[in-house]
Amino acid sequence: MYGINSYVAIGDSFTEGLNDHRGDGTFRGWADRLAEMLAGDEPGFQYANLSLRGKMLDEIMDEQLPIALELKPDLVTLCAGGNDVIVPGADVDAIAERFEAGVAKLRAAGIPVVIFNGPDTKTLSVMSVLRGKVAIYNTHLWAIAARHGAKMVDLWTMEPLHDRRAWSDDRLHFTSDAHRRIALHTAEVLGVPVTEDWREPYPEGTEPATWITSRRSDLAWTKVHLLPWIRRQLRGESMGDGLSPKRPELAPLIPLVPDNPASIDLDVRGDVRGNATAS
Repeated sequence: MYGINSYVAIGDSFTEGLNDHRGDGTFRGWADRLAEMLAGDEPGFQYANLSLRGKMLDEIMDEQLPIALELKPDLVTLCAGGNDVIVPGADVDAIAERFEAGVAKLRAAGIPVVIFNGPDTKTLSVMSVLRGKVAIYNTHLWAIAARHGAKMVDLWTMEPLHDRRAWSDDRLHFTSDAHRRIALHTAEVLGVPVTEDWREPYPEGTEPATWITSRRSDLAWTKVHLLPWIRRQLRGESMGDGLSPKRPELAPLIPLVPDNPASIDLDVRGDVRGNATAS
């Protein structure tokens, strides 16, 4: 459909789909949602998602990019570098240079590329300190897109993502609704007709949080999410250690029923499996 018969997504947890849960506990995410829109009723459409949580830019370029180049699909989406940028002392300019090398390889192979800039963290307590580094990286990404003829999905200016309700409790990953909106926005960038508007604002919020409730939330977040992340960094560990990509090969996209835990789903191989609520 729409001139795109094969699609490969590469990247980290954002593209893997954290925290857009299916009923069986697996992740759907914006890339799966986009693939469903691209496939339509076309049985020949094929999709692979090589992304994996915790992956740093060099890992993505060394492990995932060569596969995408070998498959040579009609479309590659690439979002990478975010895990590198948030590391204290990281050289954003050097990260952007390595990212550009990957985009250049894809475009030299004649593969259309869509990239994503970083979202604005202004509304996220504590994480807002990263805003300047993300903005610098985004400036590089816009220039890279222009130099190599890649399309850009501008997450920074997506107004719904400025709402705290678009973010999961970990303040790093998006909710299911945000993934839905990002998929719609990406489809628009590709010129794919959509039936929903990602710009639709969230309903009026409830009473705003007080200083005390905000600090309690910060303390809980530090204990549950920040400290474990610091420990992993010190140990050289990753959330993705021991895991494999959810769609490692180009394969027909057999529709799933993601939101009904009692349903029976078909995966990309055509196996039948019963859903269970995630524990």
